[in-house]
Amino acid sequence: MAGPPQNSSVRSSSRAAFPQTFAPQLSTLVKSPPTGPQWIHEIKYDGYRIGARILHDNVKLITRNGNDWTETFPEIAAAVKELPLEEALIDGEAAVLLPDGITSFQALQGVLKHHERGRLAYFVFDLLHLDGRDLSGLPLEERKAILRRLAGKSPADAVIRYSLHFEGDGAAVLREACRMGLEGIVSKRRDLPYESGRSRNWLKTKCVKRQEFVIGGFTDPEGSRVGIGALLIGVNQDGHLRFAGKVGTGFTSDVLTELRQRLKVLERKDCPFSPQPTGSLGRSAHWVKPDLVAEVEFTEWTEDGKIRHPSFQGLREDKLASAITREGPAQLPNIQVRRKAKR
Repeated sequence: MAGPPQNSSVRSSSRAAFPQTFAPQLSTLVKSPPTGPQWIHEIKYDGYRIGARILHDNVKLITRNGNDWTETFPEIAAAVKELPLEEALIDGEAAVLLPDGITSFQALQGVLKHHERGRLAYFVFDLLHLDGRDLSGLPLEERKAILRRLAGKSPADAVIRYSLHFEGDGAAVLREACRMGLEGIVSKRRDLPYESGRSRNWLKTKCVKRQEFVIGGFTDPEGSRVGIGALLIGVNQDGHLRFAGKVGTGFTSDVLTELRQRLKVLERKDCPFSPQPTGSLGRSAHWVKPDLVAEVEFTEWTEDGKIRHPSFQGLREDKLASAITREGPAQLPNIQVRRKAKR
């Protein structure tokens, strides 16, 4: 397939070997979004981070941990294959769209578990390599401009969706995102190159508190409930798994049954939390090998390190339990904007 016309940005980028891995740039959580003309703001999608690696007719979809998920999202792989290019590395998010246009992580679980494909979409927001050229050193706004020419004009039901961005006041963008029921926004420096790993040049601001937790145990169901009563969850801190509370809402009967089956093979006698939960919970719980990661929405952290009003959102198959820590907002970086001297 012939590649697209190359503009000056592509021609001026360096020729480079095709990247063998996908090492994504990750955003840092902050309390409030940044302001200023050097920032652009994108919607924070509620799905799985996926890199699309295209080499001629071979397409591979890669998770943030390097796992091959091409067979998990065959329709995304097929859509990417139709793009007008020979080789590329694209950064984006696989998500499911609800009828109101909002992405839903819980709906995505249906895609993974029950093959209910729904309105699966691949929101693309960065382009790191194109037809023999390394684009990662270009400013973000130039990379996005090239990507938009490749994938921007898609029909409403297209699998590949170009991720639009917004300029101006980050706080106003966040307020509108929260009003629409979105998870939050990601603010990015428009003038900087791509930087693999956690960066303060990409900042995420959330409308609700939500993060991943390690599952360390569960309780038995009571009454007519099936599967499990609640999950016992924690975060890694100072070399230990610290208990963060239990979550007993947000499950369907099918999910409860499936979780019991998955946790049963991980059961062990000793408690993975340090210190062990006290009282009847610590005496009666089933302990498991801390391998599974759950995404949980909640209202706040208590002073003793527990979460209030938690609700289960789904299992995270793309994240390692060993990497899960308590998320806390960082301070906004102090950006010095260069101004032209007055004549």
